[in-house]
This record gives sequence, C-alpha cells and structure tokens, in this order.
Amino acid sequence: MNKSRRMVALAARALAASGWAVLLLDLDGCGDSCGDFGAATWSGWTDDVLFAHRWANERFGGQCWLWGLRAGCLVATEANARLGGRAPLLLWQPVLSGRLHLTQFLRLKLAYEVLGESNQRTGIKALRTRLSEGTPVEIAGYVLNPLLAAGLDHAELRTEPQLAPVVWREVGAEAEPRLAPASQAQIDGLRARGVAVDAVALSGPLFWQTVEIAESLTLVQSTVAALEAYYVGTS
Repeated sequence: MNKSRRMVALAARALAASGWAVLLLDLDGCGDSCGDFGAATWSGWTDDVLFAHRWANERFGGQCWLWGLRAGCLVATEANARLGGRAPLLLWQPVLSGRLHLTQFLRLKLAYEVLGESNQRTGIKALRTRLSEGTPVEIAGYVLNPLLAAGLDHAELRTEPQLAPVVWREVGAEAEPRLAPASQAQIDGLRARGVAVDAVALSGPLFWQTVEIAESLTLVQSTVAALEAYYVGTS
C-alpha cells in the first residue's frame, strides 16, 4: 500500500468528481487505522470491510461496490461471499491464490537475510512452520500475525457466489498486455454463470512494486469510464 496509495487516491478523486461517493478504508493495523499490524487477523479484515459496507449503505444508499487491489481483492470477495455475492466488485490486479501471495511475501525475508549477510538463513518451509505453530514472523519491518498468515494462506478469489457485476482491470508493462490465463479462466467462469464482467488489460507501470511512486492514469480513466457505463446502463 505504500507504493499504491497515490494511485488509489487519484482514482478515488476521479470517481468522486464523476459523482460517486468513495470510502477509502485502511484495514486494522494499516495506514491511518488504529491497532498494530502485528495484531491484525484475516477475519478482522473481513469484518472491517463488512462494517464499511454497512456504513456506506446507511450513509449514501444505492448500491455499494467493493474495490480491491491485489490481495485486497481476496478480502473483498470473501466479504462479499458473506453478503451473498450481491455487491458489485471493482478488482484491480486481483491475486487469485493467497497461498502463492503469502509465499512471495515470505521470500522478502529471505531477500533481506541475503542482503544483510545474515548468518541465520531461513527457508520458506521453516517460516511456514513457525507461523503454523503460532509464532509471529518479522518481514521487512512488519510483524506478520500467524492468524493473518493462515487466513491469507487459505484464501482464494471467491467468485462462485458472485451475482452482481464485476469490473476487472489488470496492468502490464507490455505494449499490448493481455489478461493472465488464470484470470481469463475465472472471468470465463463468471460469465458462464451469467455474471456481467467488464475485463480489460491495460498498458502501464506496475505501480504497486515500482521503486519510485508511479501513476497509471489510463487505469484511472478506464475505471471511471467502466463505472459510469454501469450507472448509465442501470439508471
């Protein structure tokens, strides 16, 4: 999120200028929220999303979309499953497998150990064992709660209960990017069940992992246009 906050803010402002009410949510232990990241849990994050969904519905009415980025899409779809799949979804670069995503995060610790020339090298299997035994692991300055790790490890993008429309956006560095094959399979499954899916791959910087803060205005514009088209189509 340190790398992505700029892009999220740009998109939120653009959506607000287009007439949408946008609530940016810092999950427990993240950003400006209360709590410590080391105490955050997967179920707690899901509860945060459901609380925010209720608050937005009570305050603004209408149909409240859930917007997720990367692993946030896993949280959003899990929360929406508890809503019966009734909330429309805006998915940016969705992670499909929480287990794979957790492995990639754990690899950061290995990279730091190599760069720091530590004498105590730890493998992925050993880190997973520590977490499964209830021992927190510090990675890149963040303490990872075993309960958060376990929730992420078992999470998969939950689209089976989805009923409402989905806007799916991916970004690639290629001149003509394409949706990842695994993403396309998920999208095809949604469409086969009659779910309306607007899925596009766009060319732009991978802003969530660039060294410097990067912007993809094409992604912002495409997102606003997709939601405006949905509003026009349902009004």
